Amino acid sequence: MKEVKIEALFTVYDHLDETPKKIQDLMVKAIEARKKAYAPYSKFQVGAAILLDNGEVVTGSNQENASYPSGLCAERTAIYYAGAQFPEAKILMMVLTAGSIQHPTLTPIPPCGACRQAIAEYEVKQEAPIEIYFMGETGKVAKSDSLANLLPLVFDKSFL
Repeated sequence: MKEVKIEALFTVYDHLDETPKKIQDLMVKAIEARKKAYAPYSKFQVGAAILLDNGEVVTGSNQENASYPSGLCAERTAIYYAGAQFPEAKILMMVLTAGSIQHPTLTPIPPCGACRQAIAEYEVKQEAPIEIYFMGETGKVAKSDSLANLLPLVFDKSFL
């Protein structure tokens, strides 16, 4: 038997203004998407923006349903739209912003497990990493160089 240590490495910016200009511009689109979220049950709004290698930007917001499992997170809304509309394009980066309607959200909020798995599918499919930036409403912004960094023991098609 042996123990295996798995580590994740993130870059953390103190504020959005410290990130590259293209990230700031993309995050503005994610913030706009967050404001369009339909979150009457959780009161937790999430916005995502994806930059594709063809220059297109795709956004998504969470869409809830009274039957909770029937809703969809912002990340999956955006990534599935990108896959449906631009199936040959590679995803270069994804930015996320999340906030509660009930209280300030100041810490970076990463994708949930289901979204990590969905993003992993596209990262594996395109054989290239997807940079992921995430934040709350304001404050620090965290950057992961790839989804594999967020989900190092990914379940993918190689297991099937």
